[in-house]
Amino acid sequence: MPDAPVIVSSDPESFPHSVLAERHPALIRKVLDAFPYGPDRRRALDALLTSVTEGVLEPLGPDAADVAQWDAWGLRAYAGRSWFEVPFLWAESYFYRRLLEAVGYFAQGPWRGVDPFRPFKLAELDIPEADAELAALDQLAARPAQDRATALLHGSLWGNRADLGFQLSAAGGPSAERQLVADESELFWALFSGGTVCLVADNAGRELIPDLLLIDHLLLHGRADRVVLHLKPYPYYVSDATTADLLDAVHRLTGAGGAAAESGRRLRVALTDGSLAVRTHSFSCAPLPYADMPDDLAHEFAQADVTLLKGDLNYRRLVGDRDWPPTTPFARATAYFPGPVAALRTLKSDVVVGLARRTESSLVAAEGQSWRTSGTHALIQARP
Repeated sequence: MPDAPVIVSSDPESFPHSVLAERHPALIRKVLDAFPYGPDRRRALDALLTSVTEGVLEPLGPDAADVAQWDAWGLRAYAGRSWFEVPFLWAESYFYRRLLEAVGYFAQGPWRGVDPFRPFKLAELDIPEADAELAALDQLAARPAQDRATALLHGSLWGNRADLGFQLSAAGGPSAERQLVADESELFWALFSGGTVCLVADNAGRELIPDLLLIDHLLLHGRADRVVLHLKPYPYYVSDATTADLLDAVHRLTGAGGAAAESGRRLRVALTDGSLAVRTHSFSCAPLPYADMPDDLAHEFAQADVTLLKGDLNYRRLVGDRDWPPTTPFARATAYFPGPVAALRTLKSDVVVGLARRTESSLVAAEGQSWRTSGTHALIQARP
């Protein structure tokens, strides 16, 4: 059993406290500004704002279709308590479920199924940086195969800093390797030798596109015979990828021209012939670690030749959102996982494992604890 304490948000000086006290209220205001919601929805969002800043966790309405599921996930135990007293992962997840309730995402009516984060996701795909990242693929195509593999791996790793990944092999270009706190790239690649790969996606927009390019590379070069892409069943954590976001990303690739369009066309074919399959599962939006995943999801991961989890939230759920000593072995924290597993993650929260003691010491000496949450460091970890 884990022996590290679960991360909570009660310390006013902590990063988790700042997320609940500052980031979530700011997001509510941003959503209010982005949509012309009517008075009922605006009142519901205002009530959620009051709840997260001054109040306590309130239960879902009795007519919510997933109320029994959330009760099983801990809502009965946590309702009536302060947002800051319950596990940070749980509080964050429940906030997004309540936000969707407030905007009418699940209710009968005109706002049913309208993603409150969609404007922010689409905006990322249309900025000049996105054009530059996709154009860089043309130059990358002329590089040796190993250079292309490394660049695409780092593009997926860094997400919306993917331009850094694509330029990794260019002479005199910046090196992402200097910012890796753990780099098990050799072990990572050894896991991909054909068969079925499950890729659990993280964010949409400019972060999903590099993931799709990595999937295209795996299929094109025989590192995977089939990829199962796990997406969120509904909008989650602002930018987490849904099926609609996947379609937007593939459309952006196919419309870009050059090597990007070639990848986009191959991905469309892969989707139609089944070599790229799409999955959604309710547990993808659960407020729990993967150690508590249901049997059907565990069985799917067990059947895969390797499961790759992308991003910060999936990492927290993979190793457990706990105050682990950073030198805790990655293999220990993921020993429960039912098959070979790898993680690509930019550090944006406190939890981390698998670091060498010397690495941790040098990071703390140079940056205090800010290296854990600044998004300027990343890791590549794998467990056969």
